[in-house]
Amino acid sequence: MAAVFPSWAVIVLVMSEAAVVMGGFPATLKLERTIPLASHELELSRLRERDRLRHGRLLQSSVGVVDFPVMGIYDPFLVGLYYTKLQLGSPPREFHVQIDTGSDVLWIGCNSCHGCPKSSGLQIPLKLYDPGSSSTASTVSCSDQRCRSGIRSSGSSCSGSSNRCSYTFQYGDGSGTTGYYVSDLLHFNTIVQGSVAGNATAKIMFGCSTAQTGNLTTSDRAVDGIFGFGQQSLSVISQLSSQGAAPRTFSHCLKGNDGGGGILVFGEIVEPNMSYTPLVPSMPHYNLDMRSISVGGQVLSIDSSVFSTSINRGTIVDTGTTLSYLADEAYDAFVEAIENAVSETAHPVLSRENQCYLITTSVNNVFPQASLNFAGGASLVLNPEDYLLQQNSIGGAAVWCIGFQKTEGQSITILGDLVLKDKIFVYDLAKQRIGWKNYDCSSSVNVSATIEKGKTEFVNAKQMDSEGSSLDQLPNTVALLLHVLVLAGLLFS
Repeated sequence: MAAVFPSWAVIVLVMSEAAVVMGGFPATLKLERTIPLASHELELSRLRERDRLRHGRLLQSSVGVVDFPVMGIYDPFLVGLYYTKLQLGSPPREFHVQIDTGSDVLWIGCNSCHGCPKSSGLQIPLKLYDPGSSSTASTVSCSDQRCRSGIRSSGSSCSGSSNRCSYTFQYGDGSGTTGYYVSDLLHFNTIVQGSVAGNATAKIMFGCSTAQTGNLTTSDRAVDGIFGFGQQSLSVISQLSSQGAAPRTFSHCLKGNDGGGGILVFGEIVEPNMSYTPLVPSMPHYNLDMRSISVGGQVLSIDSSVFSTSINRGTIVDTGTTLSYLADEAYDAFVEAIENAVSETAHPVLSRENQCYLITTSVNNVFPQASLNFAGGASLVLNPEDYLLQQNSIGGAAVWCIGFQKTEGQSITILGDLVLKDKIFVYDLAKQRIGWKNYDCSSSVNVSATIEKGKTEFVNAKQMDSEGSSLDQLPNTVALLLHVLVLAGLLFS
């Protein structure tokens, strides 16, 4: 579900450090951030509601440097959203699309769209894609192999009367989008062996939305479309990798402090001592096999069946979820362990039905580390700020609340931005695994990308500045670089 935004001005603050690109095709997307002027006034119940609507959808349902300015948002009280600008068609037109690892398809609002918003609270210009105005656009027919693939994996359908490959995505809150698939050029500038090679293109299939309903019609959350980063065949990452235009790997590192921002790359962020765990096979989302939870080094007594995986069970990694969610039994055991660990150092209080604590010292001095333990021996270590949210202060004492929420009546765990921030995450679809490591996401990263067999190349982001002026120092480099900016504004009315 797209994040919710009010009509507030957006202020550009600072450009973050360039991401690191390494490889035959690294694509680096720097993430912009928007922060509220009064973020602590936003209730957790509203964040939970936004995430609940999103989870309804989850449960239903030659290369070179490319300069795409990519924006993103992370803050638990913001209802985090990442979006980028894509250039599509001939002549190329620019569109703002939400980056969404919980879905597969890229879709854009199209001309004559019924219900598409005309303005955005993000203060970005909204545009409609018009296939008729692009000389390289074509409608995807029912006989196209890609349509047949979409029917199997992405909710596509075929209309016998029009012979157009169509889709309908229905979201958990009752909103949805309907349209048909088109094929057109995705544009990106390339730099090969230190020289600008000009504008490169790749033909991709994406959705042309002709109708939107529910919350997708509102202006406060409006972008031009959604950029699905899932692993099914219709996702852009899958399409580009099948053409040899990108590796079948992407990575992100989301900065969790007030500066915000981060890095999102096509390619593998390379750091020593990464922890990897296999993806659960044959699942529609990024499902991991979680085995146990530890608090303060002690494994909690939770029946292992709580973490078993099926279509509507198990553990999902999703950057589109603001908070993080635990199955009922796991949540109760987790909160009880935290309470026992801080019983003598923090005063428990309830704030709008959320378990909170009053403390007068650093949160790291009071609360224990926790860890989520996965198949293969990989553990995701959580510092207190990875499972707590600071609300406000009372009489000089800070109020910290449990940021994990309970998935009432469901055996599903969703790892959202609260947990994912301040860590490198690598989605290695070729090897069917996800890896992570705690990291300062304001630092540069090394990115590796292999497209040609037996050939892997590396670039360090600090070798290039935000203008790309030092790219001529990067021999044999093929990379996609996206600038990151920092935005500030109010989200959520």
